[in-house]
Parts: sequence; structure tokens; C-alpha cells
Amino acid sequence: MVQGHINRTGTALARPRDNGGVAKKAKDGAVAVRATVRGEVQGVGFRDAALRRAGELGVLGWVRNGEDGALLVHVEGDEPAVEELVAFLRGGPPAARVAEVEVERVKVEGHEQFAIRGVSAGVFVVQEHAATARHFDLRLEVDGAMRSWAVPKGPTMDPAVKRLAVQVEDHSLSHNDFEGPTEGGGVIVWDRGRYEQGGRVPWPEALERGHAVFVLHGEKLRGGFALQRTRPGEKPQWLLIKRRDDEAQPGSDVVEERPESVLSGRALDELLG
Repeated sequence: MVQGHINRTGTALARPRDNGGVAKKAKDGAVAVRATVRGEVQGVGFRDAALRRAGELGVLGWVRNGEDGALLVHVEGDEPAVEELVAFLRGGPPAARVAEVEVERVKVEGHEQFAIRGVSAGVFVVQEHAATARHFDLRLEVDGAMRSWAVPKGPTMDPAVKRLAVQVEDHSLSHNDFEGPTEGGGVIVWDRGRYEQGGRVPWPEALERGHAVFVLHGEKLRGGFALQRTRPGEKPQWLLIKRRDDEAQPGSDVVEERPESVLSGRALDELLG
């Protein structure tokens, strides 16, 4: 039986699509624990070693580096396999020096992978576009292309506000830096940066199922977001939602407050004028 406690600081983040994680669902009767591993445990290959061992044992969950130098692990599955992974954490890979491991029983979350979290999945960009209708384009790098959604009112940092996002055709990465006049309008790069995939389901399967969680590291947009598909079809409709985390800004309107391009500093109205 696994016992102890965990420091729950920090926010769990996702690993990219090529994580080699286990893509299956936790069985009925599964147990789950959270572990905090302290000592010389970062920068020594501990996360990769934990990923490999989890795959061998068939357990699901995640591992990530904590902000305080610890290693944080969520693991769920058959109890004997979970306890074997915890036993592995007490020793770690050869270069690690484990001082202590604190463990707590937690609720099974229903993960369908074991992944390294806190690792970039690629780039994202938000372009403001004046065309037939003025809108913002959110694009996330997935499998070498930019998955794209038109967001009429633009993104928000207020978790209470849900934005309509209409899925459109994929774009190439080369389009990410485009800024300037277009026929009948213009485009600015309103925000850009890198992002991390999140959630319990591997990407890009999460997008195909219609619910995807991710973390943005932009100049204006930061923290957790979710895309929830509400209507399928030729141009599926989604909701873009800011998650409630330390980066959230209730009551704010980032589109109104920060209209400028992150490349040129010009607002779209200035470009069009």
C-alpha cells in the first residue's frame, strides 16, 4: 500500500505528440498516486527514464519538473504496477540522487497516456485579419501544419467568457510571420509564442475527439486554454475558453487593452489607415 503526501504546487502541462506514451485507458479498479521526488532529480534524464518504465508497466499519467527542483509524478493503473513505478522513483536513473519521495493516494483521473509534461509541442500564432469580416486567427502547430480557427471576437484571458472559434483549413508554418496589407484588408501578428499540449488524451487524437487542452506561452496570451467542439460539419464550431489558473485575468479584455502587433507595434487600424 502506497502512503505519504505531496506538494501540489505548479500546474500540470502536456508533452508533445511524439512522447511514445501509452495510449490506452485506465482499467476499472485502477488506483492513482501523486509523488514528489526530491534530491538531484532534474537534468539527469529522470523524466525519460520514468516514461520508459511506465510504458513497460502499462501505467498511465504524467511526469514533470517542479519549480522547486523536485520531480512531480501522477501515476494510475493496476495497484502492483503503480507500486512498482513508485519503487522505481525511489532510486531513479543512474545519474539521479534521490533524497526522498512523498506519495499520496489521489482520485483516478482517467488518463489515456503516460507523458512528459512541461515540454513545448511547437509554436502558436494569433493574427488579426481584416477581410470580409474582421476576426482573429488562432493557429497551433500540430504534425507539421498550423491547425487554424477563426475567432470573430478574438481570444480572452477571462475564464468567464467563451469565444466562438470556427475551424478553417490548415496553414503552413511559413504564414506565421506574415504581416501587411492584403487585397481588401490587412493582417497583423497580434500574438505568438510556444505552446504545450495538455489533457488526458494524446494529441492529435484530442482534437479529433473535440476537446483539447493546451498551455500558451505568448506575449499576451499565457496559461491554460481549452478548445471544445460544439458543432461538427464542413466548418466545425468550437468554443475557445481560458482556464482558471494563475494567469487568468477575470474581467479583462486583452483584445481591447493590447491591440498592437507583437512584430511592428502597430495596431491593425494603423496598418489599414
